[in-house]
Amino acid sequence: MDRLPLLSGFYFGSVEHYALLARSPQVVIDQGEHYVRQSYRTRTTILGPNGRQDLNVTIQRDSGVKQPMRSVGLCYEEDWPHQHMHAIRSAYGRSPWFLHFAEDIEQVLFTRYDRLVDLQLTTLRLGLKWLRIPTEVHVSEEYVEGAEYRMASSGMGPVLPGTPLNERIPLWNLRSDLSPKRGLPEGISAVGPYHQVFQDRHGFQPRLSVIDLVCNLGPRATAALGR
Repeated sequence: MDRLPLLSGFYFGSVEHYALLARSPQVVIDQGEHYVRQSYRTRTTILGPNGRQDLNVTIQRDSGVKQPMRSVGLCYEEDWPHQHMHAIRSAYGRSPWFLHFAEDIEQVLFTRYDRLVDLQLTTLRLGLKWLRIPTEVHVSEEYVEGAEYRMASSGMGPVLPGTPLNERIPLWNLRSDLSPKRGLPEGISAVGPYHQVFQDRHGFQPRLSVIDLVCNLGPRATAALGR
């Protein structure tokens, strides 16, 4: 491994997240970083009959106060899980593989999580299962600093002054660069085109949720990642 990807947590994740995971034996998810609005942390994007649609998770946090991701709670005052499931069903109910994945999606959405990071990790692991990607996901509760990370047979963690050189691996910091508000960072290519349900109306739409990929392609989804 040349570089160890360092990622923010994400809700389901984009197709490009999983293309990166498919070629990365290990990644680090930073749960100590500060929460950032309008990001993959609380958003996944699907393609419905009216075009692209963002599905946003509602969180509990103090406005204007910086919070580490590990302490951001979820808010269920608005029934966003049922709203998301309704939107996903409207978008993919006619797709070839929706029924195969619907139960998994419902189980995740209709489970109540106290913290955003717990929902993120559950959707990440679900995506890995769907695509049969064996990436080892390491979670850091503390903010990851520096340009290197320790990787040893005894475990992984921050680089300390006494960490041997052969246990240090360069980090590929994608926490800010892999964002729905930016172009893809250097080293990550867009996935597609592949068949989408409403492609006849809206043309192929890139950088959508992993839900879009699996519902449209089923067992062929992993191959579409270029793995």
